[in-house]
Amino acid sequence: MSAGPLLEGRIKQIFTASLSPLVRLLAGAGLNPNTISFAGLLLSAVAGLAYSLGLFLSAAFLVTASGICDSLDGLVARRAGKASGFGAFLDSTLDRLGEVFVFLGLAWFFSSRSAYLNQSPIIVIFIILAIEGSFMVSYTRARAEALGISCTNGLMQRPERMVLLIVGSLLGSVPAIGLVSVKITIYLLAVLTNLTVIERIRHTRKEMTMRNGPFPSDKMRDYRK
Repeated sequence: MSAGPLLEGRIKQIFTASLSPLVRLLAGAGLNPNTISFAGLLLSAVAGLAYSLGLFLSAAFLVTASGICDSLDGLVARRAGKASGFGAFLDSTLDRLGEVFVFLGLAWFFSSRSAYLNQSPIIVIFIILAIEGSFMVSYTRARAEALGISCTNGLMQRPERMVLLIVGSLLGSVPAIGLVSVKITIYLLAVLTNLTVIERIRHTRKEMTMRNGPFPSDKMRDYRK
């Protein structure tokens, strides 16, 4: 998991340095980095279960642990000389699946308790938009890079999404502001991820416009698959 624009620089260095002893230990033990990736997926699935039960504090710690695994797998792979294209592909794929588990848990919590909590079903729509936005942030980057364009701009890359979700979940465990905090977090994720998608579309269009001549039509058809 590479840091996004809000978590680059010094914060990223401190976080990576804090994981160094564990990275050395895991790499020295010969642990397969893909195993760490699957551990992160499992933690995300359990986090989704915690969300479905309204255990927001537990979910916050589980999402944090999943995020640490998401960083460890790449660091361990590089230190052990096991970095590969497939490993990066698998990591990204499992990240998306992990996000689905988390948002499904939130959707289950609010939909199953809508009458009891006197909650409008509109929150479930925003959860769906948050899932869509999270997927499209990754998709727009992948498609832009397939066109040879670097596309890492935007506020809500995966690290920022996880930090926002963790903070919202921690606040969600406070009785007086719990549900309101979680709902605000969902609204922010839905809006900011889709704003990031729009920004990436504009960025990619600008970069392609600046190129010398348009792509050949036959090549463009290949990219539309």
